[in-house]
Amino acid sequence: MHEHACDDQPCLLTSKQAAAHLNISTRKLWALTNSNKLPSIRIGRCVRYDLQDLRVFIDKNRGKVRS
Repeated sequence: MHEHACDDQPCLLTSKQAAAHLNISTRKLWALTNSNKLPSIRIGRCVRYDLQDLRVFIDKNRGKVRS
């Protein structure tokens, strides 16, 4: 069984919540999702983002700056 430490936050976030967590627009979030750079979870027609996946994404991209 995979356990998540969500620190009193929901483990699965909506696109609006995930974008706010990353401090980006929902349009940029969808671009990252559609390019498979950011994992998402589809539940029926709903798309959700795992908080742990967002943290991994942040860690993987830490220090990467494009000019």
